[in-house]
Amino acid sequence: MDAEALMDYNKALELYEPVLGFEVHVELNTATKMFSSAPNPAHEANHDAAPNTLVAPVDMGLPGALPVVNAEAVVSSIKLGLALGCSIAESSSFARKNYFYPDLGKNYQISQFDEPIAFEGSVQVELSDGTLVDIPIERAHMEEDAGKLTHVGGSTGRIQGADHSLVDYNRAGVPLVEIVTKPIFGAEHQAPELAKAYVATIRDIVLSLGISEARLERGNLRCDANVSLRPRGQEKLGTRTETKNVNSMRSVERAVRYEIQRQAAILAAGGTIIQETRHWHEDTGETSPGRPKSDADDYRYFPEPDLVPVAPSREQVEELRAALPEAPVARRRRLKSEWGFTDLEFQDVANGGIVVEVEATIAAGASPAAARKWWTGEIARLANAQGREIADIVTPANVAALQALIDAGTLTDKLARQVLEGVIAGEGTPQEVVDARGLAVVSDDGALIAAIDEALASQPDVLAKIRDGKVQAAGAVIGAVMKAMKGQADAARVRELVLERAAQA
Repeated sequence: MDAEALMDYNKALELYEPVLGFEVHVELNTATKMFSSAPNPAHEANHDAAPNTLVAPVDMGLPGALPVVNAEAVVSSIKLGLALGCSIAESSSFARKNYFYPDLGKNYQISQFDEPIAFEGSVQVELSDGTLVDIPIERAHMEEDAGKLTHVGGSTGRIQGADHSLVDYNRAGVPLVEIVTKPIFGAEHQAPELAKAYVATIRDIVLSLGISEARLERGNLRCDANVSLRPRGQEKLGTRTETKNVNSMRSVERAVRYEIQRQAAILAAGGTIIQETRHWHEDTGETSPGRPKSDADDYRYFPEPDLVPVAPSREQVEELRAALPEAPVARRRRLKSEWGFTDLEFQDVANGGIVVEVEATIAAGASPAAARKWWTGEIARLANAQGREIADIVTPANVAALQALIDAGTLTDKLARQVLEGVIAGEGTPQEVVDARGLAVVSDDGALIAAIDEALASQPDVLAKIRDGKVQAAGAVIGAVMKAMKGQADAARVRELVLERAAQA
C-alpha cells in the first residue's frame, strides 16, 4: 500500500482500537537438534557451517528415521516457561502439524498442540515512560524449526521475482520454543512501542537464562506480530493479520504501526481485512500479502506416534524455578541504582534495547558512564547509518577494550571513534586496528616539542601574545600541532608543552 493510502496514525487511533498478539520463536542453543544428533546451527560454535552439512536422517525426513527428544531442550523450555510465569504441565505431548513445508523433508512439523509444556503465564514489560504492562501468555510450546530457502534470480533476494530457490536443511530440526500471547488490549497509541518492548523483554529473559544466543539478525529470535482493529465501542474483535518472522525490535515497532495505519485506511473506506500472513519489507517499511492464515483445524494436527509424552517431575520443576534469574523489570531497576544513572540516562539505554550490552561492557571493565556513552552515542549512530541492530555491530568486550585504550592514554576520543569504525568493519580487535592503522597517540615529548617549536616559529605574533599572558592565544598553536600530528596527540599535553616552550622562547 502506498504511503499516501495509509491513514494518519492518530486518526486511526481515534476511530479504532488496536488489539495485539505476538508469537515469538526462540531458537535454543543446545549442542544438538530437537529430535536428532546433528549439530545445532543455533549454537554459536556452528553458526558458520556450510549449507546442508549439519543434517541427520531425521532432519531430511528419510524413511525409517525416528526422532528422539533432546532432554536439554526440554529443560530449557521449562526454564523459559517458568520465567514467563507459566504453569508447567505434568505431562505434555508432541503432535504432527501438517501443511506443505518446502524446507522440511518429512513435510510436517513436530510441534505441540493441545498439551504444551507451559501455559497460562504473564510477563511484565516496561515502556519508555515507566508504565508497566502485564502481557498475558497463553502458552509456550516446544517444536522444531524449518530449514531455510535462498531465493535466486530476483533483484531483492525474496521469493517475488526469483527464478528458483535453494534449500538449506541445516536449520531443519533446530529446537524452538514458541511463545504465544493472549489478545492484548489497552495498548492504544503505545501499541508499536509495546511490541518493541515485549520483544526486548523476551530477549532479556532468554539471554539471562542462557538458553539462546537471541541474535535477531540470525533468526535466533523471531516475532510474528498479530494486529487487528475494532471500531470504538465494539466488543467483537476485528480480523487479524500476522506479520511473519520480523527479526529486529525496530522492525516489530514499525510493522505494527504500519498495519494499524493500513487496516484503518481499508476499514474506513468500507473494505474488509483478509485474515492472512504478511511479509515485512525492511527496505520500504511496508508489509505485503503472504498466504491465507490457517486456523488450528486446518493444520490437521494428530498425535506424534513416535514420541512418548514429556513428564518432568515436580521436584525438577521446583529446582529449576529456584534457580531462575530475577525478572527483567526488577533487574533493570537494580542496575539503574548500581550504575548511578538518572532516570533519563537509564531510559536511553532501555529504549535502545541495550541493557544487556551495557551490562556486559561494564562487566568487561568499562565504567558505567563510558559504557553508556559508547552504546547510546557513536555505536547507535553507526548502527542507524548502516540500518543494523545496535547490538549486532560490535561486542561488549571490544567496546570495553576500546575504552581501556582511552583510559591508558593510547587513544583520544577522536582516534577511538576511528578505531571503532575499523572494528565494526571487521578489521580486528581495537588493539589490532590501532596497530594496523597506526592510530596510537604520540607520547614522545620530543616529537611534540619539535612540532610545537615549528608552530611557534611560524606564528611569532601568537608567541608574543602568549608571552604577554594571553594564554587563550595558544589555541592557534595547539591546532597547528594537532594537525601536524594527524590528531594523534593528547591536546592537554600539547597545551602544557606550548605554554612551557613559549615561556622559554
